[in-house]
Amino acid sequence: MSRAHHRATERRRTLSPRRLASRLLIGSVLAAFTVFFVLPVLWLLLAATKTDQQLVHGSPLSFGSWHAFKANWNALTAFQDNAVMQWLGNSTLYAVISLVITLCVAVPAGYALGMTEFRGRHTLLVSTLVVMLMPTATLVVPLFLEINAAHLIGTMWSIILPYSFYPFGVYLTYIYFTTAVPKDLLAAARIDGCSEFGVFRHIALPLATPVIALVGFFSFVANWTNYFLPYVMLPESDQMPIQVGVGSLLSNVPSFNPAVGTLAIQRPQLALATLLAITPVLIVFLFAQRFLVSGMLAGATKE
Repeated sequence: MSRAHHRATERRRTLSPRRLASRLLIGSVLAAFTVFFVLPVLWLLLAATKTDQQLVHGSPLSFGSWHAFKANWNALTAFQDNAVMQWLGNSTLYAVISLVITLCVAVPAGYALGMTEFRGRHTLLVSTLVVMLMPTATLVVPLFLEINAAHLIGTMWSIILPYSFYPFGVYLTYIYFTTAVPKDLLAAARIDGCSEFGVFRHIALPLATPVIALVGFFSFVANWTNYFLPYVMLPESDQMPIQVGVGSLLSNVPSFNPAVGTLAIQRPQLALATLLAITPVLIVFLFAQRFLVSGMLAGATKE
């Protein structure tokens, strides 16, 4: 133990100035990023425990009280007869149904693009890449016209169907199947008499668990945080997802809209609503992080 400590001490003594400066620079950058990302989240957590006066005039990183937190919770849930919980339920419904459809479409499509040859395959792959690179906002107006032509405006399908269109998931599974799945294994299954659907179901699909989790997570986050599309498609408050609901809460804060009257929402209650909006994403990330890491590393090396 003393010998190992002696060696570590010698290494520190012989550390070159350039290497020491490099480590200090890396440490400083990491510390700056930590402060930049962690402090706003910490402030948001503490803001929900304060009164509006404490939030404005008190220390930014001080804890308020559990009594103030309970009062903020009661005021938030009383807004429009517990509309916040209805918005959370709507977001869950839209995101989960869209996620199921996305996985049922994106994974087989990625497998077909990566493992089979057919006419128009290259054109379809290029089209997927082009649509994937387009900003989401540019597709809202064409989607609105299509959904309006199908007479689905104001229904949950006006959100679920566009959410289910996820070209990034198709491309991600295409990359996975072409780089991480052994083609010899699939060829052996075909030689043994397995149909193409059987090869996909019994061989490729179990091997694709990491990328399925990765596509599922990205799709869920994209659907949950989407604001512009449901804002355009859903005219009624009881149909809103939580992101649009938080936007409507913002217009009921007196600091931003002095004409709100008796329906006023205070800033700590808005902070609490924001915490409720981001909590499901954090929970999904915590449960899926092991699969996310393996999915992102899949295909990094090739035998």
